[in-house]
Parts: sequence; structure tokens; C-alpha cells
Amino acid sequence: MHQASEHIGAIAAALARAQAELTNPEKTLTGMIRSPFLRDDDRTFRYASLASGLDIVRKTLSQQEIATIQTTRIEATTGHIHLTTLLAHSSGEWISSDWPVCASRDVEAPHRMGAALTYARRYALFALVGIAGEDDLDAPDAVASPPAAEPQATVGANPKPAKGMLNRAPVLGPPQSAELREQLLRQLASLASEDLLAWAKASLPLKNTLLEADARVVEAAYQAKLEDAAGRAAAAPLPAADAEAALQPALPETGLAHAKEPARKRSKAHLLFVREQPCLVCQQTPCDAHHLKFAQPRALGRKVSDEFAVPLCRAHHEELHRHGNERAWWTNLQIAPLPVAQDLWAASPGHGPADAAVGTAPRPANLGSEASSR
Repeated sequence: MHQASEHIGAIAAALARAQAELTNPEKTLTGMIRSPFLRDDDRTFRYASLASGLDIVRKTLSQQEIATIQTTRIEATTGHIHLTTLLAHSSGEWISSDWPVCASRDVEAPHRMGAALTYARRYALFALVGIAGEDDLDAPDAVASPPAAEPQATVGANPKPAKGMLNRAPVLGPPQSAELREQLLRQLASLASEDLLAWAKASLPLKNTLLEADARVVEAAYQAKLEDAAGRAAAAPLPAADAEAALQPALPETGLAHAKEPARKRSKAHLLFVREQPCLVCQQTPCDAHHLKFAQPRALGRKVSDEFAVPLCRAHHEELHRHGNERAWWTNLQIAPLPVAQDLWAASPGHGPADAAVGTAPRPANLGSEASSR
């Protein structure tokens, strides 16, 4: 609200001279106005800070003997904080404006009150002295960056919606929305359960044109129809053949998915017998009992059966392990170890039927003096 002294001739003349020299402050800050609508873009604008405006106003007005005074007060009737901006001339004349800032309860939130007060001081002072401190949002330069040129639409091509625009039909008015709602409800009531999904896909664009309240009614009716169809399907009796099959006891499974692997025989006595034989390569003794790894499929943490053990001296045993390819190593020496292993197993006096299966042969007295199996 504008207020002034009884006479304002002197201050008006001084203010006119000052306004001839006043310039708009530089707009160095950028603000943004968030659009509440999805189809509209946010808008940006430039503005000058209160400090930059005060520097210009004080310097120019002081040359015309005009002082600027800004004070606050609390309105007793409304409880609002008001800002009073006063221009006082040396002649005693004055002009002031009153600007509502915020409610007094915002004193409990100092940051909010401070921001509102700074905003009010800037607008009130700039308006009173006649300068502009922010962009006009209706002006072409309201957007910080110039808009890109719109591409030329190709004949026959569907134009892409602009940024922030919804690619949907406009919402109907209340009468049309109510009429379409009733039409969709009638269609829904006459549908069979197996047709619900197809109807939903076909009717979704129409439902999206309804008012929100009408759309919710259609959605609720569809959900109820869907739950009713699911309940009837769960309660439906099984066909006679299926019901009879359900009462039959489950037959035990017969057979195995995979053939059972032959038992891996263990016999400490047989391994001792193998160690007592000469090396298959150099005929030297003593020997280690080497298990032929290729004689049986690999198993995690398990050696091949003891029946596939052959004697090798320590030197050739280590050479075999360093070579890596066991088949190639034996082939290079032109030795067939498998028949030898089978002959040794057949000739071994140390294993019987029980020992061959679980490896429980008695420990010979001289086992500790023999070389250990690798």
C-alpha cells in the first residue's frame, strides 16, 4: 500500500532526477519456476540480487538527498509481518510502500522468514524507485537458452510429441465421461472371464479419456470382475478323469536316472603287493603304487580303484606326474599298463571279497618300510 507525506513536490522532483541516472542492476542470478503440469516445461528467469540493487539505488538517490529506509512490523489484527520501504527527502517529504512478508508463525523457521524478507525487500525497493530487477516471464528472453528450431515434419510421418506433452486424448467433459463410463460398465458386465484381458487392452485408451472419478469406477468394476472369475475357476470341480487320478496313490519311482558307478575297490594289502613289484619302465625296486587315472571316470576327491594300480619307481613316478598327459606318457614308452594292472589284481594274494569291496585287509607288518603311494 502506498503512503506519502502531505506534500511530495520536492521529493518527486528529486526522484525524477535520480531516475534519469538510475540503471537496472545486472541480472546475474537464475531462478526456476516448477510447472505443476506435466505437459508444461519448467520456466527459468534471470534476476538481480538485493545487494547489487542497493548499491545502485543508494549511490544515485544519495546524490539527490533521498534516503532509503526499510523496516518491519507485525500487523496486530492478522498476525502477519509487513515490510515498510520509505524514501525520505531532505525537505521532510517522504513516500513509502507497505509489503506483506509472511505470517508471524514463520519466525520459528528463520530460513523461511529470511528468504521471504529478502524477496520482499528487493521487490518493494525496486518498484518504489522504478527499476527492474528480474526478467519479464512473458518476454522472449525468459528462457535462459534459445529454443531449438523445430524440425520440419515429414509428410506421412507421425509427429513426435513435444517434451513434457502427454501422447493421449484429452479428458472428456462430465456428461461425455459419465456416458462413456456407463458404456464401459455395460460391456464389462456382459463379458466372459476368458475375454477380460482382450477387453482391457481394447478399452484402455477409452478409459484414459474419462474423468478421474469415472476412471476409478471402471477400474474397480474390472478388478471385481477379475477376482470373481479367479474365484470361480478355483472352486470349479475337476473333471472325472482328473479327480480319479488325483485319488490314486502315487506309484513309487523305479529305476535310476543314471547308471550306478562301479564301486571303487580299496585294498591296502594289494597296494603293498604292487609296491613289491619291479618298475614297469626300468625294473628297479622299491616302487610306488601308481593309480592309472584314465582307467575310471574322475570323481571329486576319489582315486580310481586300487585294482588299477601299477608299480613305478620314484623317479619314473615323478616323471609321469610332471608330464601331465598320462596316456601320452605310456604311449611314448610303448607300455600298456591296464593289462598289467589287471594281472596284478588277479595275482594279488592280499585281498579277498570283503577286502576288495571296502578295503579292510589287515595291515602287513612291513608296510611302514615301503614307499608310500602317490
